Amino acid sequence: MVASARRITALTGAGISTGSGIPDYRGPNGLWTRDPRAQRLSDIDSYVADPEVRRQAWRSRAEHPAWEAAPGPAHRAFVDLAESGRLRAVLTQNIDELHQRAGLDPAVVLELHGSMFGTVCLSCSARGSMRVALERVAAGEEDPPCTECGGILKSATVSFGQSLDPEVVRRGQRAAMDCELFLAAGTSLSVHPAAGFAELAVRAGAELVICNAEPTPYDDRAAAVLRGDLDELLPELLSTPPAENPRPLRTWADPSTW
Repeated sequence: MVASARRITALTGAGISTGSGIPDYRGPNGLWTRDPRAQRLSDIDSYVADPEVRRQAWRSRAEHPAWEAAPGPAHRAFVDLAESGRLRAVLTQNIDELHQRAGLDPAVVLELHGSMFGTVCLSCSARGSMRVALERVAAGEEDPPCTECGGILKSATVSFGQSLDPEVVRRGQRAAMDCELFLAAGTSLSVHPAAGFAELAVRAGAELVICNAEPTPYDDRAAAVLRGDLDELLPELLSTPPAENPRPLRTWADPSTW
């Protein structure tokens, strides 16, 4: 399936970055599995209502392992796929920018849940640098307000209770409907609307391949389910040489193929 696919769209989750030292959330050793209270830091209502949650969130951001993490073989496997000319897009639930740091063109990476390396004001929507904000925290501001309007500042990520960027969702839907193979890697496929892209791809006629350590709600819809270390599995899978495919290329989202 990988060899014959001429357009491949991927959805990646936290499991693709665990080999880089960034823990996932819901796995057996996940961040929220070990400490359910930590999930409050990603809940927008708790964040807005409780200054202590914000102070804890700022401390957590400063200590996030993504600051020191390096892309692993799983991330680089998508770069190799892109160089083969068959990667349509990578829809990622991750906020660590490791896909881009591995060498993927930012134009093909859709950050569904945003990036931890930026900040946004919840009042005036002003954008800024997370590194600059953390320098303010290190200087003594436990809960630094927006420098533009004094509003509540948070990371430029999508928290529980917030909606995804409609334009990012639209582009993700188009990529899901414009592929012959949809690869879900390192994601539990339990968070919507992100998980719904897999369903959309299948409905549009794509083969679904799932690579995840634990079962997902979409395993019964998949053409193949692979378990294993993604740093070993994905480089082997995505380095498969392209094979001749005599069928006409047709996708729902590309009128030129109709």
